[in-house]
Amino acid sequence: MPKSVDEVRGDIPFLRTGIIYLDNAATTPTPQPVLDAMLEYYREYGANVGRGLYRAAKRATEAFEATREKLARVINAKPEEIAYTKNTTEAINLVAGGLGLKKGDKVITTVLEHHSNLLPWQRLEREHGVKLELIGASKECLLNPSEFEAAIDKKTRLIATHHVSNAVGSIQPVEEIGKLAREHKILYLVDAAQSVGHMPVDVRKLGCDFLAAPGHKGLLGPQGTGFLYASGGRFAGFEPLLVGGGIVEEVGQHSSKLVESPQVFDAGTPNIPGIIGLGRACEYVLDIGVEKIAERERKLTEQMLKIADMERVEIYGPRDLAQRGGVVSFNVEGLGHHDVASMLDEITNIAVRSGHHCAQPTMRHLGVEGTVRASVHYFNLEQEIEKFIATVEQIARELGG
Repeated sequence: MPKSVDEVRGDIPFLRTGIIYLDNAATTPTPQPVLDAMLEYYREYGANVGRGLYRAAKRATEAFEATREKLARVINAKPEEIAYTKNTTEAINLVAGGLGLKKGDKVITTVLEHHSNLLPWQRLEREHGVKLELIGASKECLLNPSEFEAAIDKKTRLIATHHVSNAVGSIQPVEEIGKLAREHKILYLVDAAQSVGHMPVDVRKLGCDFLAAPGHKGLLGPQGTGFLYASGGRFAGFEPLLVGGGIVEEVGQHSSKLVESPQVFDAGTPNIPGIIGLGRACEYVLDIGVEKIAERERKLTEQMLKIADMERVEIYGPRDLAQRGGVVSFNVEGLGHHDVASMLDEITNIAVRSGHHCAQPTMRHLGVEGTVRASVHYFNLEQEIEKFIATVEQIARELGG
């Protein structure tokens, strides 16, 4: 049975503190069933995964591996196409380090990327002579596929874009970009940090070769978890970021043979309870229904956008709800973004994010130093959004200008 908003709220202990939590683009509160799954591991079968032959070790290994199948269900992939990571950043770095790009190869990304989808390519540019080209965006922070087509040349090996902007919430035309990449036989990576769990994501429809996402945002999972999807045999030839115990078949004094992917990316003792919790979080989100989550977020976002009609308030990103995820980024004239965020917390216990949101090129594109960012999830209430709107209006009226 799909879970109601009240049921989900009842499952989240953090909300009992009375906080109005509108910082879901940074991380989401963890539901009790996810916490219970992790505690059950610690209490009942807290063994290491891998080659243990006793029952607790077998149970731990089975639960750990089962999360691949659950993640695959969320994005319409196969379990063997899923590698565990500790976050989106690690997933993107895994691709940057695994492709073997060399001097003269070209990577195309954009001015709107989170730093996690920019710095790894900058490092390849700096250390290996890879050419990096950044595509611009519209005033509303939307990408135009035709600009990617114009940038593609014979040296282009990879296109890397976000799905939904963490800074302003704009939804990008990833399917069109994916189609373009396939036509030119170029690899395509999608940073899905702000889309997986918030809206339906089907890697087959996106046509991407790689997709990176965290466990602790839309999926309502624990921090320190994430994954990388690689289509078909794309993991073949990838060097893991870490090598060591737990990923070997045979080791000699000067050489070693490693296990196959995706287990080859699990060197050392992994975050076993976190990955088990992430698996439970996938089930939880699927029980709610991703379409239902997306529909509710659109409704709450439409409500939040009422602040755009206020004097002294400027919002960023598209006004069209079809082009916007559950993020509203704004500023109040005459006030610093950090000041506005602090006031929202002090006046009505509303939690939002302020700053450049790990997207400084985006802020320069907008011509600002930073913004106030409010972001929703399924569990947020209309009454909470009304209080947010009223408080922003009070701040703009009494202190703005």
